[in-house]
Amino acid sequence: MNKNEAWYEYPYNLVDMFEDSVKKFADRPLVGMKNADGEYEFKTYKQVGQRVDNLRGGLAQLGIDKGDGVGLIIGNSEAWYVIAFATYGRGARLVPMYEKELVSTWRYIIKDSGLKVLFVVNEDVYNQVIGWVDEIETLEKVFIIYGSGENSMAAVEEMGQKNPVASVKPHYSEIATLIYTSGTTGDPKGVLLSHGNFTTNVLAASRAFPHVDENVRALSILPWAHSFGQTGELYFGIYVGGSTGIMGSVDTIVDDMGKVRPTVLIAVPRVFNKVYAGIHNMMRETGGMKEKLFNAAKKEAEKKRETGKASIKFKILDKLVFGKIRDRFGGRLKEAITGSAAMNPEIARFFIDIGIPTYDCYGLTETTPALTMNSPAANRLGSVGRAIEKVTVVIDKGFVGKDSEDGEIICFGPNVMQGYHNKPEKTEEVIVTDPKLGRGFRTGDRGRLDKDGFLFITGRFKEEYKLENGKYVHPASIEEDIKLNSYALNAMLYGEGKPYNVCLLVPDFEALASVADEMGFGDKSPEDLIKEEKIYEFIKTEVTNHLKKTYGGYEIPKKFILLPEDFSLENGTLTQTMKLKRGNVYEKYQDQLEALYS
Repeated sequence: MNKNEAWYEYPYNLVDMFEDSVKKFADRPLVGMKNADGEYEFKTYKQVGQRVDNLRGGLAQLGIDKGDGVGLIIGNSEAWYVIAFATYGRGARLVPMYEKELVSTWRYIIKDSGLKVLFVVNEDVYNQVIGWVDEIETLEKVFIIYGSGENSMAAVEEMGQKNPVASVKPHYSEIATLIYTSGTTGDPKGVLLSHGNFTTNVLAASRAFPHVDENVRALSILPWAHSFGQTGELYFGIYVGGSTGIMGSVDTIVDDMGKVRPTVLIAVPRVFNKVYAGIHNMMRETGGMKEKLFNAAKKEAEKKRETGKASIKFKILDKLVFGKIRDRFGGRLKEAITGSAAMNPEIARFFIDIGIPTYDCYGLTETTPALTMNSPAANRLGSVGRAIEKVTVVIDKGFVGKDSEDGEIICFGPNVMQGYHNKPEKTEEVIVTDPKLGRGFRTGDRGRLDKDGFLFITGRFKEEYKLENGKYVHPASIEEDIKLNSYALNAMLYGEGKPYNVCLLVPDFEALASVADEMGFGDKSPEDLIKEEKIYEFIKTEVTNHLKKTYGGYEIPKKFILLPEDFSLENGTLTQTMKLKRGNVYEKYQDQLEALYS
């Protein structure tokens, strides 16, 4: 098969894609990073392309060839672009790792992937890993990205500048990247993704969002070591000729929005959930004329949504009220593409009303990642969209019975991974073949298709459990809804084999502050506040009443444990993609959870 055959279109590899954009958009901005003064400086496609050429030549001098592994440990940055496309230009495999990661996980990935050369962010990380050159057979060299001297990335670029080499143009089926899954249970699995996996996903996105062009600007929020950020921000942005500003940190995101002024965001719903909750909390606490204007603006926006006509009153209130909310996003944001969890329809409608529609997508690392996608032309709230171009979604009811509305989601298409590295038995468990549809991937997720082909996620088979009465519970969807309550920051449900559900809940202490003041607990720390019976009863009532709107009595937790500390990477309860490590959470709070049933 070649690039001109049925399901492929040019460009069919990431090297061609990048080099075409460098030629076409040479003098346009590509990537912006903060300087010492905290201001953004953007490099052009031509400038980054020259660095890619130089590093590619340096990698050739180091003996990097087709199929070799090149790793990086750094957050999103200009260097990420350079290392990635220099690696692809040698026909080699990129192995990205998170900068904030356990050292033992780095070591596992470096050894399992067979890395030959590794680039690390700074001297501190270099000192932690350099000893592995003597311990891991394949690892030959480690270079410091922000460093100087012979062990620096700059030295490798200088070698390449003196010894330039033309780029290799990989076949679409050749491996581009080895992305290691978060490992909620057991060792991480290395997902083998080809050039064709990525480029077909990018092309499908460009069909769904044909209006996105070289004028687009994104603020990079998602880690590129994960497929969502890598495909959605990095490759799609390059393909259309857009530019991306790199977020400084979660703490500076509001300031960064104002400086970068993005026109699109690739994000997780949690970003919008927090903004939604923050705005409504502020309005409720402020009260008075501001709250009246806000509610009036919402009412007029609802009328506009229903009739398709904007009244003069709406136009005035839109400028007075919603304009200020849009300013918090930089003032130019037109839309957001969201994934990892479905956006709550109520919140989605709110952002549509203020002029920032969100489009839910769905996928996994193993599907590079997009599988389904909502778009301006077809957006159904509550769903995760229709199958993208060249992809077919099938609902397998083998586990649940043919009369069930839902079943396991199976994806067939050019986005399906090549397999798990060094794990043939794991690959066999999830890869299926169909005489007509070809190669497919069992997602392990549960969903249903409506009559128009929109996919609705209903649960995850690996996470669902049965209560003592035999009723099934899908905890993730309930947890997401709990987190939509203003006073809940995070939550985990528990109840397998038990008479009822219970819940570990992390309160949003910022939102809870005014309530605590009214109750006379304003001076108490989070650790002391959660011990107060009145606070416990307040949060329990808030969450229970919120869930009653959607869930049956058996699904709603009967008892709660309030936690003073959020789930996080640092305490081992979250993966890099912010998914709960349920086993770790249970192990940490086992005694407290079991005590709720005594």
